[in-house]
Amino acid sequence: MSTHATSTAASSAAASDPEPTRAPAPVPSSEPPAPAHPPSASAPGARAVLAALLAVLAGAALLTVPAPASAALLTAPAPVSAARPGGGDPAAPDAPARYTGQAFDTCDAPSLEVMKAWRDSPYGAVGIYFGGRGRGCPVQRELNPAWVASAHAMGWRLLPLFVGSQAPCVIAAAKRPFAIGGSPWSEGTREGGEAVRAARALGLDAGSPLYLDIEAYRPGDADCAATTLSFVRAWNREVRRLGYVPGYYSSADTGVRDIEAQRRAGTKDLPEVMWFARWLGRPALYSEPELAPEAWMPHSRIHQYAGNVAESYGGHRLRIDRNVMDAPVARVTTTASPPRP
Repeated sequence: MSTHATSTAASSAAASDPEPTRAPAPVPSSEPPAPAHPPSASAPGARAVLAALLAVLAGAALLTVPAPASAALLTAPAPVSAARPGGGDPAAPDAPARYTGQAFDTCDAPSLEVMKAWRDSPYGAVGIYFGGRGRGCPVQRELNPAWVASAHAMGWRLLPLFVGSQAPCVIAAAKRPFAIGGSPWSEGTREGGEAVRAARALGLDAGSPLYLDIEAYRPGDADCAATTLSFVRAWNREVRRLGYVPGYYSSADTGVRDIEAQRRAGTKDLPEVMWFARWLGRPALYSEPELAPEAWMPHSRIHQYAGNVAESYGGHRLRIDRNVMDAPVARVTTTASPPRP
């Protein structure tokens, strides 16, 4: 994916939306209530206790070591609300597996030889383009159940990306032949089913996230944005109905901005994981300006912070997009075949 930051106005729900919207639920405060009757500090005993407490706190402050600056990149602020946009408790026993750290994606799944060599890289997760008519590399010669099982057995965590139909006003000329047609809800439902079938065929189990890739589209086109939203919501609903977790990738200033506006409005059938592209050259997982601090929190964000860069590890060079993440990864059911003698 090569979605660079563009801008667009937030859109309203599509006119063909079969589901009514609802008002957003109030966000509970994360601060504890103040006591109704705070203790008085005027009594001698209370003053003594207060003085002792202050002395202890002062001593503790001297022993506090500040965290390194880099830790802030992957340390989430305390969430305002633990609820995920799709409704679901991220701490539930059936919650998807998660990975926190660096990830990369590249158009064609690399060979297993390359994946083995890249275990010495800083990356621990990889995006794989497993389906969709709009993929830039549709053949994927390496990608099959054996590749999935073997890469997973090496320790790689997988981010399945589905590049299906695109916004009618998509900016990239190469994506325009794949524009959403006149029935976005039915098209989204059909492609959601297609995504799940393709995931199952690779050994990606139920509970895995499937990330719908919607490339940047023309800002300010309300009809185009509404059509795209209808398609995305139908795709999400079908993927969720079939037991998978709907994720979403797009430009921070177009697709992500519009979906965030719908989250604020309380719209149903939104993605449960947000993968936003803003090529700053550095990670900003928790400080994206288009997302409210509580949006897609906790453990539901990926930031693509650099694109189309070349890196080499173990003598193998790839052109990749760089990501930082704290988000779900695929569950893999197939097991790698034992190595040949």
